[in-house]
Amino acid sequence: MSEPAAAVEVTGLRYAWPGSREATLAIAHWRLGAGDRVFLQGASGSGKSTLLALLAGVLLPQGGSVRLLGQDWSALPAAQRDRRRADHVGLIFQQFNLLGYLPVIDNVLLPCRFSPRRAARAAGRDGSARAAAERLLTRTGLAPASWTRPAATLSVGQQQRVAAARALIGTPELVLADEPTSALDELRRDDFMGLLVEACREAGSALVFVSHDPRLAAGFARRVDLSTLDTAGGVSP
Repeated sequence: MSEPAAAVEVTGLRYAWPGSREATLAIAHWRLGAGDRVFLQGASGSGKSTLLALLAGVLLPQGGSVRLLGQDWSALPAAQRDRRRADHVGLIFQQFNLLGYLPVIDNVLLPCRFSPRRAARAAGRDGSARAAAERLLTRTGLAPASWTRPAATLSVGQQQRVAAARALIGTPELVLADEPTSALDELRRDDFMGLLVEACREAGSALVFVSHDPRLAAGFARRVDLSTLDTAGGVSP
């Protein structure tokens, strides 16, 4: 029996920003199985956010391959990469990337507008995509009175929780979180981490979590430090 496709598999990866003489990232092999949760750390400039963009197919490597559920991102044209990302990847950005003029609930539902697959999965669990969005917002601790407000009127911490609900809706196979707790106080941070890890466990989603806060690593079975990368060794499971 063949081994099931990994959530993500990186092989012989090399990536350098334009104008750079040396590779920003060089990873020999790294495999992330379905449901795996990895804490990714490293100094500023070590390539953490770049790696997340490569895993999501936003950037393409100059060498090697990055495969999502067995599909090489580089083999797809841009429009197909966008569709596959919408179907299978939940993203929590450092800057949130919310649409400030849209109500909170509509921001959470954006993945379902772009991906019928995500919409169907959300509705299958909760009866409708909107009900799924409301359930996730409730779990983040956002009061219903805020759900119809434009996202731009919320505090930074509240916007961060909206971004998490948007990433989790429709149970994507891969969730990528880039410093998602940086604007939260200790209590909200712990609540957020509980929600994120529990929701990924329930959905069977693989999670790659980037943070400078080593205290958060305790909740992860695997820990990867990108500051130790080199062109010969790379990262293995």
